[in-house]
Amino acid sequence: LLILFFLSEDLNEPTNFFPSRRFQSSGETRNRQMDLFPAETSQLPKKHRFRSLKLVNVDMDQILEENPYGADYGRLDNGLFYYVRRNSKPKMRAALALAVKAGSVLEEEEERGVAHIVEHLAFSATKNYTNHDIVKFLESIGAEFGACQNAVTSADETVYELLVPVDKPELLSRAISVLAEFSTEIRVSKEDLEKERGAVMEEYRGSRNASGRMQDAHWMLMMEGSKYAERLPIGLEKVIRSASPDTVREFYTKWYHLHNMAVVAVGDFSDTKSVVELIKTHFGPKFSRSEPPELPIFEVPSHEEPRFSCFVESESAGSAVMISYKMPVDELKTVKDYRDMLTEYMFLYALNQRFFKLSRRNDPPYFSCSAAADALVARVRLHGFSEREICIVRALMMAEIESAYLERDQMQSTNLRDEYLQHFLRGEPVVGIEYEAQLQKTILPQISAVEVSNYAEKLKTSCSCVIKTVEPWASATVDDLKSVVRKINKLELEQHITPWNEENIPEEIVSVKPTPGQVINQFEYSNIGATELVLSNGMRVCYKCTDFLDDQILFTGFSYGGLSEIPESDYFSCSMGSTIAGEIGVFGYRPPMLMDMLADLETALQLVYQLFMTTLTPGEEDVKIVMQMAEEAVRAQERDPYTAFSDRVKEINYGNSYFFRPIKLGELQKVDPLKACEYFNKCFKDPSSFTVAIVGNLDPSVAVPLILQYLGGIPMPPQPMLHYSRDDLKGLPFTFPTSIIREVVRSPMVEAQCSVQLSFPVVLKNGSLVEEVHSVGFLSKLLETKILQVLRFKHGQIYSAGVSVFLGGNRPSRTSDIRGDISINFSCDPGSSSKLVDLALDEILRLQEEGPLDEDVSTVLELEQRAHENGLQENYYWLERILRSYQSRIYTGDIGASFEIQDEGRCKVRELLAPSSARSTLQRILPYPCKKQYTAVILMPQTSRFQLLRSLFRSTTRPSYSRDAKIIATIAGLTVLGVSFWRYSRSTLRS
Repeated sequence: LLILFFLSEDLNEPTNFFPSRRFQSSGETRNRQMDLFPAETSQLPKKHRFRSLKLVNVDMDQILEENPYGADYGRLDNGLFYYVRRNSKPKMRAALALAVKAGSVLEEEEERGVAHIVEHLAFSATKNYTNHDIVKFLESIGAEFGACQNAVTSADETVYELLVPVDKPELLSRAISVLAEFSTEIRVSKEDLEKERGAVMEEYRGSRNASGRMQDAHWMLMMEGSKYAERLPIGLEKVIRSASPDTVREFYTKWYHLHNMAVVAVGDFSDTKSVVELIKTHFGPKFSRSEPPELPIFEVPSHEEPRFSCFVESESAGSAVMISYKMPVDELKTVKDYRDMLTEYMFLYALNQRFFKLSRRNDPPYFSCSAAADALVARVRLHGFSEREICIVRALMMAEIESAYLERDQMQSTNLRDEYLQHFLRGEPVVGIEYEAQLQKTILPQISAVEVSNYAEKLKTSCSCVIKTVEPWASATVDDLKSVVRKINKLELEQHITPWNEENIPEEIVSVKPTPGQVINQFEYSNIGATELVLSNGMRVCYKCTDFLDDQILFTGFSYGGLSEIPESDYFSCSMGSTIAGEIGVFGYRPPMLMDMLADLETALQLVYQLFMTTLTPGEEDVKIVMQMAEEAVRAQERDPYTAFSDRVKEINYGNSYFFRPIKLGELQKVDPLKACEYFNKCFKDPSSFTVAIVGNLDPSVAVPLILQYLGGIPMPPQPMLHYSRDDLKGLPFTFPTSIIREVVRSPMVEAQCSVQLSFPVVLKNGSLVEEVHSVGFLSKLLETKILQVLRFKHGQIYSAGVSVFLGGNRPSRTSDIRGDISINFSCDPGSSSKLVDLALDEILRLQEEGPLDEDVSTVLELEQRAHENGLQENYYWLERILRSYQSRIYTGDIGASFEIQDEGRCKVRELLAPSSARSTLQRILPYPCKKQYTAVILMPQTSRFQLLRSLFRSTTRPSYSRDAKIIATIAGLTVLGVSFWRYSRSTLRS
C-alpha cells in the first residue's frame, strides 16, 4: 500500500514553560536530517571504517541468502521455528518474541475481534499462570507491562514481545516458558473472559476517536472488495461484549498452531546454544491438537478507474488529502530486487525533499506533506529529478548506511528481533549489515536520475488509485476530486507542467570563520567521565566521551530566564517567538536551504554560531504562513472534544494561570510578530549566560578546537542580555485548590469517550529535596502499578492507567520549596467513571494507612533499577543527567559533586524504601488522608438538554450527589428558551 498525506496541521513546537532558554541538537542519522558524524581520527577503539569497505561484484540475478544472517535458526519437531542471536545492546537484556501467523482476517463474522481477545487473555491466565500472574512476574523482574508494549494483533499476525533481564539464568528460562504457555496453553474460561472484556472494550472505545474513525474508513476504502475491509483487528463491539468462551477457544485452538509460529530470542547471552536448549525444553513438549490449517490468501482486487471519497469528520485536527496506490508487493529475492528497492527509496527521498520545500514557499498549497511511498507525480514523469537532486539523495542514503555499518555491533536487540520477525512473517531476507552496506555502496552510484524518475510511471491514477479527502465540514465533493484529476492528466498530456525550480544552496554556512575563543578554566570530573570548559566569552561547555554508538553525538544548551520572566501582557507574543523564528530560519537560512546539507560536528556547531549571530526580522509573508498554521491549530483544538477537558483541568489545578491557559483565536490575532522576534533575538545573544552539554563519540583533539572556534567565537554583546541569577527567577504563578473539586466536563462527541484525571497537590520541603524528588518518582510508579491492579486486573474496567508528576515551573532557588502535583489518568466507560474515581481514592487511602505489600515494593525497586541500568548505556540519558545536574538546586559550581549528591539521594531512598516507609512517605507527600484535598475531572459526552435535565432531577433523590438548584434552573431555562447551540456543560460537586 502506497499512501501520501497532504496534511493541514500545526507545526509549531510546544511552549517550554520552564524558566530557561534552550537549544538542542542530535546526531542520530537514522532519524534526523542534521547528522553529527564522529571524526575518522577518533581515539576511541577503532572499528573497520566504512570508507575502506570493499565494493562487491554484483550479479543482478544472484539470489539473496535465504537463511537469516547471524542467527541460530532451525525448527523443532513440532513445527515451531526459532531464531537465536547473541547481541550485547543493551547489556544483560534479551528481546524475546513469539510470532503467530494468525490475525483478524481469519475471523468468521461471529468472531470479529476474537483474535485480539485471545491476545489479551494470554496475559490474564494460562495453564500455569492465573489472575494476571504473568504481568506480576514481568514487573517483578523489571520488565514493563503496559498498553501496546507487550503484544500486537494485526490483520495477518499476532506477536507477543518481551524485553527481560538475563543477569540471572532463571529469568530467561522463565520468560521463554511464558511464551511457550502462549503458544498452546492460554486459558479461556468464562471468568477469564468476563474479567478481560472491560479492558478490551476500553481499548475499542479508545480507538473510536477522530483519528481511529478516519483510519478505519480509509482502510475499508482501500481494501474494498477484500475480506480485509471487514476485518479490522479491534473487532465489533457486539462480539467483544458477547463472544462465548467456546467461540474464543475454537479460534485459538484452530489457528494457534506450532507450524505457524516462531520464537525469536536476541540478547546478551553467554552463548546461543544454551538458549536454543531452553527453547527446546519449554517448547519441545508442546503440541497442537490438530493438523496445521492451511492459511488462506485473501486478494485485494486492483482497479483501473480511481476511487474517490470525501469523508467528513467533525472532530478532525484539520483537512487532509490521502492519495494511495495499491500494487503487488515486490519480492525481495535477488540483488536486482534489492536494487529496485533502493530506486524506490531514492524516489521517495527526493519526492519528500520537494514536498517540504513546497510547504515553505510563499502561499503554500499545504502546511505539511509527506510520501510514505508516492503521490500524484505528473511533474516528475514529465521532467524527472535533476542529477543534483539525486546526488543529494544518494549522499543522504549513503550516510545512513554508513552510520548503520559503523554501529553494526551496537544495534539494539529489539531491532534485530524485529528483522527476524519480518523474515518469518514476510519472508524478508536478513543478509547482515556488512553485506547490505557493501551492496548499497556498490549499487547506489549506479542508479541514475533517469532511473529514479522512471519510477513515477508506476504511479498513475489508472494504477489502483484511491483519492480521499478528510475535512471537519463538507467542502470538497467527489466531482471536485474527479475534476482535479482530469485537469492534472490533461496538463501532463499537453506537457504544460513546468519543471521544478531549484533553490541555491549555500556553499558555506559560516562564510567568515570567527576568531576562536580560549579556555579560561578546565575541570575534570572523573566520577562521571566528563570535562568542563569555561570559555573566554563566558560560555560553559561540558562534554562526555562515550562509545555507546559510534555515530552519535548529542548536545543541548540552556540559559536561565524564559517566559516566566516576561510580563503577562507580552506572554502570548513572546511565546510565538520560536514558531515565527523557525519559519524564517533561526540559523540565517530558510529551512529548505539547509535540509539538503549533510552535517558533521563542525556543521552542527556552525549552526549554533549562526543562531547567536542571526538577527531575525519577520517578513509579511513569513508571518502570514505562521499565523495561518497557528489559527488552524487553534481551530483543530476547538474541534477536539478533549480540549474542553484539558483546558478545564488546567484551569482548576493551576488557578487559571495565564501560563497554562490555551491561546484562543482572539488572543492569537493580538500577537505582535515584531515583539516575538525581538524576544527570540535577545534569548540567543549573550553566550555567557549559556551552559552547553555534549555527549557522544567525540574525539577531544578534534572537538575542542571546533568548540573554541564556533562556541568560543560567539562575541559578547556590549551589555549583558537576559542575564538572570537562578535565585532571582520568578517561577510560574499557579495555585492548587485547597478543597475537593469533582467536576464533569461535557463535550460534543461523535462517539462516546470518557477520560478521568485525578490530581493531588505536592509540596516538597527544601531541607531534603533530593531524597523527596526521588521518593516521588518511586511512589508514582507504585501508584500506577496498584491502580492498574485494582481497576483493570481486579475490576476489569480500564485498559491502562498512567501516573504523571508535574514539578516544573518552580523557582530554581536554593531556598524555596517545590510545588506541583501528581495526577492519575485513565479512560473508561462513561457510566462507571465516578465509581472508578472512588475505587482509586480507596486504594490510595489504603496504601496511606496500611502501606503496600513487600512484593509491591520489590516490583517498584526492580523496575526503577532496570530502567536505570538501561539509561546508563544511552547518550540521551547522560545528556539529560548532565543538564539536570547543572539546573539542580544543589549545584554550586561542581557538576561532579551534584552528580554524587543525586546518586546518594537515589541510593538512600532505595535502601529505605519498604512498606512502612512507603506508607509514611505517601502520608507526607500527598494530602493525608488523600480524600481531603484532590481534584477529579471527568470528560463525558454531551447529552441532550432533556436527557441532562431528567438525569439532574433524578439525581436529587441521591443526597451524596445532589446538584445546586441554580444549575437545574439554568438548564431548565435554556431548555424553555430553545437554545440550540452550546459548547459544553459542566456539573460540579465541591466540598
